[in-house]
Amino acid sequence: MRHLLNWALSAVAVWLVARLVPGFHVSGPVAALIAALVIGFVNATLGVFLKIVTFPLTLLTLGIFWLIINAAMLELASAIVPGFRVDNFSAAFWGAIVLSLVNMFFRWLVGTGTARP
Repeated sequence: MRHLLNWALSAVAVWLVARLVPGFHVSGPVAALIAALVIGFVNATLGVFLKIVTFPLTLLTLGIFWLIINAAMLELASAIVPGFRVDNFSAAFWGAIVLSLVNMFFRWLVGTGTARP
């Protein structure tokens, strides 16, 4: 049940980011749900691999390079999901920042970010 709530919150966050960031587009609620699922899958697989491989560069840039990786993962997800589109890398970069902040806020608001017994 908790995973479904996280998925729904992520979809709402994707929809909200599409309203806030120019160049970030979602055609509807189904596209937002699929985009949230694909973004999570891409970040959990390829994103983790890239973050491990580029860890020295991330240390050198004090973590800023992870924002670039997150933007690239959003661009990849937009290439896969119909109805979800990111116009350029700048939109993906700002979208990644806003998306992570909105997701963090939603998880804090609902309390799904904390481990419960």
